[in-house]
Amino acid sequence: MTTVERGAQVDADAHPGHGRNPPDWWVRPGLDVQGGRLRIAGVDAEDLARRHGTPLFVYDLERYRENARRFQAALAGAGIPYRLRFAMKANPDPEVLAVFRALGAPGSPESVGIDACSPGEVTRALECGFRPDEISYTGTNLSERDLDVILGAEGIHLNLDGISQLERVGRRAPGRTIGLRVNPARGAGYHAGLEYSGERPTKFGIYEDRLEEAVEVAARHGLTIDTVHFHAGSGWLAEGLPAFEAALEAATRMTQRLMDRGCPIREVNVGGGLGGPGRGTEVAVDLDAYAAVLARHLGPLGVIVACEPGDHLAKDAGVLLAEVVSVEDRAGARFVGLDAGWNIHCGYFIYGFLNEVVPCRAPLAVRTWTVGIAGHINEGHDLFAEDYPFPPVEEGAIVAILGTGAYAEAMSSTHCLRPVAPAIHLERGG
Repeated sequence: MTTVERGAQVDADAHPGHGRNPPDWWVRPGLDVQGGRLRIAGVDAEDLARRHGTPLFVYDLERYRENARRFQAALAGAGIPYRLRFAMKANPDPEVLAVFRALGAPGSPESVGIDACSPGEVTRALECGFRPDEISYTGTNLSERDLDVILGAEGIHLNLDGISQLERVGRRAPGRTIGLRVNPARGAGYHAGLEYSGERPTKFGIYEDRLEEAVEVAARHGLTIDTVHFHAGSGWLAEGLPAFEAALEAATRMTQRLMDRGCPIREVNVGGGLGGPGRGTEVAVDLDAYAAVLARHLGPLGVIVACEPGDHLAKDAGVLLAEVVSVEDRAGARFVGLDAGWNIHCGYFIYGFLNEVVPCRAPLAVRTWTVGIAGHINEGHDLFAEDYPFPPVEEGAIVAILGTGAYAEAMSSTHCLRPVAPAIHLERGG
C-alpha cells in the first residue's frame, strides 16, 4: 500500500539552524511540532496513524530532495567534477526512487544516479526510469545468474571486487570496460564492526598486495579499468572523517599506481557510508569539510569523484509510527511495548544504530521515565531503545521512531510471520 498525500506548507525559516540541542534537536522543516502535536510534512502524525493503521512508515519526499541538493552543493563548492548516486539498498521504494530520478536530466549536475548491488536493484532502477548508464553496480561474489542480468543491460558500469570476479567477467565479456573495487586496509564506521575496509580482513575489494595481479588478469581478458571504487564503512559520523580521510589517502595511492600502469582512470568512486545522527548526542559529518577532503586528495588526479550515500540522503526523511500496546514494570525495569518489531526496523537489533523515539502527542514533554522500548517479536533483543529517557505514556498512544527513511523498510521481513508495514508518501504544501 502506497499513497501520496499533501500537507500544509512548512516555513523553512521557522527552524533556523535546524537545532541540535535536546529535546528538539530533530525539529526541522517537514518534521515539527504544532499545538503540542508532531507533524510530518505538515500532516498530523497521530491522525495518519489512526487513518492508516500501525505500524506505518511515513516519508517526507521533499526531505530527500533537500538532502540531495545539499550534498551536490557541497561537492560543487569544493570545485571537483562529481557524480552523485543514491545507494538503492537504503530505500528501494519506487516513490523515493522517483524523487531522485526527477531531480535532473541524466548527466546533469543536478541528477542523481543509482548505486546498485544486486540484479534485483538493477531491474528496479530500470523499471523506475533510470538509464543503464546512470547505474553503477558494485556487488560481491557474483554468480553467472547475476551476470546474466548485469551484462544484459548494456551501459551499466560494473565494479569488480576480486581476482576471481575479474576472471569470471573476462570469460563472459572480454574487452569490457570495468572498475576495480579496492580495499585500502583503512576503514571508518559507526563502530568497528561496520568498517568494511579496516585492518581486519574483510570480504570486500582487492588489497594492495594483489593490485598488480588484478591488472594482469584484466589485461589478459582485454578488460579496461577506468574506475577505482572503495567503501570505508557504514554509518560514520563527524568524528569518523579523519578515519575516512586515511582510507581515501590509501585509495588515492592505489589509484595512482593503476594510472602509472597505464589504466585510463576517469572516476574514483568513494562509496557512501556517511551516517545520519540518530540521537541529539550524535553529529553528522560536515559536508563542506567532507568535500574539501575529497578535493584535497582526488583533485590533483583530474578524475570525476563519485559519491554513493544512502543514509545521508534518506535516513531523516522517514518516520515509523507505532502504537503503544503495553506499559509494564518487570524486576525494576519499565518496558514500553509497541505493535512493531525488529522485523519492521532492525537498525538497533542488527547494527546498534540509535533512533530518537517521541510520542506524537507532546513530543517535547519532559522525559521523567527510563524505559526499554520493545517490539512484539518473540526474541529478547527485539528492542528499539534501552535505558532510554522517555515521557510518561499510556496504552493506545502513538509514538514516532525518527530517522527511519533508510535501512528500515528496505530491510523489513516477515519474521515470525509478522507482516511488513505499509508506507505513506507526503508532499509538503500542495
